[in-house]
Amino acid sequence: QVQLVESGGGSVQPGGSLRLSCTASKYIPNKCGMAWYRQLPGKEREGVAAIDHDGNTDYADSVEGRFTVSRVGAQNIIALQMDSLKPEDTATYYCGADPYRGGRWADINYYGMIYWGKGTQVTVS
Repeated sequence: QVQLVESGGGSVQPGGSLRLSCTASKYIPNKCGMAWYRQLPGKEREGVAAIDHDGNTDYADSVEGRFTVSRVGAQNIIALQMDSLKPEDTATYYCGADPYRGGRWADINYYGMIYWGKGTQVTVS
């Protein structure tokens, strides 16, 4: 079973930066559509940034201009560069991947990912 693994979370002051990474525990033969989501306890998970296998992206309005999602190399690895962080960005951040979402897909409102990670905590205070 493929498991996604997020890394790079931590604590930072407002205005600071963090870079999250997401890799797969096993090789996925298809190039996936991938995305970052975040969730607070008791709240619904929300899409933050998505990227399709052509590099098209989609961002939540709340992070547009501050966060950048990118693919790393040829494999299903993505990063999320988070700049100008705000206290309201505090959440657990999850990575999702779907080998059936390829080009012209990037959509932060898609929650039907096939593979998920266990999350990494980001705290801004």
